[in-house]
Amino acid sequence: MEYKTYHTYIVTNKNHTVLYTGVTSALRKRISKHQNKFYPGSFTARYNAHILVLYEVFFDIGEAIAREKQLKGGSRQKKIDLINAFNPEWRDLFEDLD
Repeated sequence: MEYKTYHTYIVTNKNHTVLYTGVTSALRKRISKHQNKFYPGSFTARYNAHILVLYEVFFDIGEAIAREKQLKGGSRQKKIDLINAFNPEWRDLFEDLD
C-alpha cells in the first residue's frame, strides 16, 4: 500500500535574503513551479526564491498544514537555525528528490 505524503518546505534565493515557507502534496512539482516562475506575480517569483533548503515529510495533511503555520509564525532566526541544523551548507535539495 502506498501512502500519500505531504511536505512543508522552505525555499530561498541565491543570496539567502528571502525565506518562503509552503506546504504541498507534490514537492518536486511545486519546486519546479517556483523555479520556472509559473505564477509570475507570486512572492517566490518576484524574489527569485526557488532553492529548496529544507523539507519535512508528513502522512497527514492536517499535520503538514499545522507545521507550515508553526514555521510561518516563527522568527526568521528560528527558520535559519532549523535550516542550519539539517542543511548547514544550504545546498539545493531539489536534486535529492525522487
